[in-house]
Amino acid sequence: MATIGACSNSATEQSSSSTSTASAAPAQSSSAAPAAPHNQADMMFARMMIPHHQQAVEMSDMILAKQGIDPRVVDLANQIKAAQGPEIAQMEGWLQQWGMQMSGTPGMPGTSGSPGAPPSDHGGMHGSDTAMPGMDDMPGMGDMAGMEGMMSPADMQALQNAQGVEASKLFLTQMIEHHRGAITMAQNEIKNGQSPDAVALAKSIATSQQKEIDTMNQILSSL
Repeated sequence: MATIGACSNSATEQSSSSTSTASAAPAQSSSAAPAAPHNQADMMFARMMIPHHQQAVEMSDMILAKQGIDPRVVDLANQIKAAQGPEIAQMEGWLQQWGMQMSGTPGMPGTSGSPGAPPSDHGGMHGSDTAMPGMDDMPGMGDMAGMEGMMSPADMQALQNAQGVEASKLFLTQMIEHHRGAITMAQNEIKNGQSPDAVALAKSIATSQQKEIDTMNQILSSL
């Protein structure tokens, strides 16, 4: 009987051992899974490019509301809105998937003439620290320094006040600088990003906005 008992105990131990091993396996796989889809460069890219795009759309709206604007500039402004609007929505979707969706992301401070202003919702990001390890260490998160080519409040006011040919020229000059900044941000994502979707968007932005810069330079030289 003792032998049977020993066998029984041994079987029980093996069973419990295999059970504990099996239960540990899912925990190991689940903890490793979130690391693959994206990294901090991807999060920075989306977080910064959204308000950058929003300002470009706002600048386009300003020029479209004016009279006497060169038809080529009107076409370009409409083209910018058509391209960047859906890209904003796409990036906002990524932020939500990555646990970064914040109530202040759409229309964030800095998109309406105050690009240097710290985002009012920055404090709310701490609530998502578990999904964003090391987020507070990301350069530019506090002061939006990562958004290259953003217009200052004075720049935006000057565009608002300009009329006719001068407005067309100012819009083109500002948007060239704005696009160059976006290309710099996109190149950084292409180099350092991990998300295939984010890298693909960055490549698209770099290509399409360089073409628009070439077009804007041609228009500018003829005004």
